[in-house]
Amino acid sequence: MANRKRLRYLRAIDENLEGKPDAVLVDYLRIPEKFVSPFRRIARRVLYATAALFAAVLLVYIDRSGYRDVREQPMTFLDCFYYATVSLSTTGYGDITPFTERARLVNVLVITPLRIAFLIVLVGTTVETLTTASRQALKIQRWRNTVRNHTVVVGYGTKGRTAVAAMIADGAAPSEIVVVDTDQTSLDRANAAGLVTVRGDANKSDVLRLAGAHQAKAIIIATSNDPTAVLVTLTARELAPQATIIASVREAENQHLLLQSGADSVVVSSETAGRLLGLATSKPTVVKMIDDLLTPDTGFAIAEREVEAKEIGGSPRHLGDLVLGVVRDGKLLRVGEPEVDALEKTDRILFVRDASLED
Repeated sequence: MANRKRLRYLRAIDENLEGKPDAVLVDYLRIPEKFVSPFRRIARRVLYATAALFAAVLLVYIDRSGYRDVREQPMTFLDCFYYATVSLSTTGYGDITPFTERARLVNVLVITPLRIAFLIVLVGTTVETLTTASRQALKIQRWRNTVRNHTVVVGYGTKGRTAVAAMIADGAAPSEIVVVDTDQTSLDRANAAGLVTVRGDANKSDVLRLAGAHQAKAIIIATSNDPTAVLVTLTARELAPQATIIASVREAENQHLLLQSGADSVVVSSETAGRLLGLATSKPTVVKMIDDLLTPDTGFAIAEREVEAKEIGGSPRHLGDLVLGVVRDGKLLRVGEPEVDALEKTDRILFVRDASLED
């Protein structure tokens, strides 16, 4: 009851992030961008400036008869180049001037826009800062309109980073993972890894909604303390009733609170670490094998797959894979149980695969 009162209080002071314009959400939501070296950016600006300059030179040269030189001599290509240069740089010495109506019209409609474009390129650093925010706002809008069936990871500390690394090693795309955290350093690390990030307190429903939690297929709660994990689980479950919620807690005595709050699965980090430490004293090779099984990109790994048509009705013990169990109607049945002597079409097989054979 106390947890639910706390949840209602947090919602009462929520900022309505969902209703804010995309330009404002740039401060909260970041979409990863590809790195572009400073040299390439400078070279691109120089190329744009050169293109604008030569376009102006070409236009002046084509209509060179409409320009008057103070020396009263025909305009050469060098004269046109000189005029375009001083004109685009807004220097304007006045020694060469357009005197025909056509030349003046070209100056108004073409040379002046080119002059503006040239100046924008020259102050490209300021312009790029503005366009970066606009580009991020556009990407945020596009991302929010398309994000579906992704995974939200709350907390990007040691547990969160390890969970993300395991998902990516198991075949998940970084673009399908969204990290929520309050620590900017952790968010910068996640963004550098190609993950979408949301800065904010995951206790607030608007922050989770901004991360698309209501449309996510899974939510991983890897916060640093148990009370926070309980509150985030309550918020996430109400926001995403269909999502699979996996939470981590330090103490086993808090496991039932997370299950009551709506978590589908709870990992007790302290007890799991303690068991591995105890095993390591007498059976260090067992710990190595467990670590190997939990690392999906190398050695052996635990995997899950659908039942093939030819396997329906057969026993999982007769398959070529080393089968550990069968998932039926969301429930895990061990391979030795009589219920799984005959595989069904909707079953999923939990087995050990050799990751080295897939490279």
